[in-house]
Amino acid sequence: MQRVWVVFSVVAALGLSTGVTSQATETRRTAIVRAIESTRDSVVNIHGQKLVSGGDDESATELRRVNGMGTGVIIDARGYIATNYHVVEGVRRIEVTLASGRTTTATLVSHDPRTDLAVIKIPADTPLPVIPMGTSADLMIGETVLALGNAYGYEHTVTRGIISALHRSVEVNRTQRYDDLIQTDASITPGNSGGPLLTIDGQMIGINVAVRAGAQGIGFAIPIDRALVVITELLSSERLERTWHGIVTRGGTDGVLVELVPPESPAANSGLLAGDVIKQIGDQPVASPLDVERAMLGRRPGESVPLTVGRPGGEVRIDLLLAAAKARMLSKEDRCWHELGLKVETQPAGRVQKLQSRYRGGLLVTDVRDGGPAADQGIRVGDILVGLHVWETITVDNVMYVLEKSREDNLGQLKFYVLRGRETLFGHLTSDTILR
Repeated sequence: MQRVWVVFSVVAALGLSTGVTSQATETRRTAIVRAIESTRDSVVNIHGQKLVSGGDDESATELRRVNGMGTGVIIDARGYIATNYHVVEGVRRIEVTLASGRTTTATLVSHDPRTDLAVIKIPADTPLPVIPMGTSADLMIGETVLALGNAYGYEHTVTRGIISALHRSVEVNRTQRYDDLIQTDASITPGNSGGPLLTIDGQMIGINVAVRAGAQGIGFAIPIDRALVVITELLSSERLERTWHGIVTRGGTDGVLVELVPPESPAANSGLLAGDVIKQIGDQPVASPLDVERAMLGRRPGESVPLTVGRPGGEVRIDLLLAAAKARMLSKEDRCWHELGLKVETQPAGRVQKLQSRYRGGLLVTDVRDGGPAADQGIRVGDILVGLHVWETITVDNVMYVLEKSREDNLGQLKFYVLRGRETLFGHLTSDTILR
């Protein structure tokens, strides 16, 4: 009987202890805890390998693969994720880990190297939690902010700080400069890039983007209002699916204001007017221009989409008949884009020779197609293409000549040379990829 009584007493004591702990937990659930609880599931960790240069001298250097990491935020329940472009640039296989621990592979949907923003997508069998959006229009110097991300590989790390300054310009390296950033002393470290900067209310007011080399306690984020303009364009149904709706909008106080309706566009033909306020598309409420593009994704030309629109006389319903975006005629530039995955423009010989006197000229890379041969080999915007196989590339005609020779002579792999800063890098494009 004594042993039974001892066991019972221990259990009772444990039960009492559990009750006290539960009460203490509620007491400790501060605004910061609640903010993280409401956003954590919509933040993902990103891993993958990317190509970087392997040397610092001015000679040609082979690209090497390194492990990369970063963070992203879910912006649509179907699996669309916003992040920094430098997080996924050159990554062959983008691995995404959700807060639940599930890991899956993402595809790069769209990107803008100039602003260092990108959208990737993961499969989603069930709706995913979406990050709560705030505004960066009313930020206050000194207000508390939180950073959430994959700091140094430690997933879902939370740091706290304040807004130190607004409208900062930062030059990270020779090829990347950011303007109009939020400065914070919340710890933003390698791996945090692409993650959210949150208010104490748990709303995203920035996308973490940079830490100043050599400085401690200084991090930066892209203001969310500015980022959403770019992300909306990156998710454009016309850009991604060649579906045209013809609505030009800007944010409003009660829905989204139609700013412009191009003549002969689907919106104009359906009776939408400039000054209308879009409140709902299909079953989806509309609060921002991003919501308009999200509501159009997955729809096809010829599909009728119901819109609930506010006008001075009251709400009306408009059935918007979507159309196919107009195709462009194929040109040399388009052929370069489709076969090599590059957009280029001729550079003055003097500019190229200031970087490397051995070259007579080159082609500046202005865009790289997702999943194309150039992207797979790590070529990026800002590189200068100076050679293909054994020929120099001073004009687009030079590139066309090399492609034709590749077909005629079955050259197989084509060695390429790019100038990145003052350093020459090289790699190989396979003829099978080029000839597809």
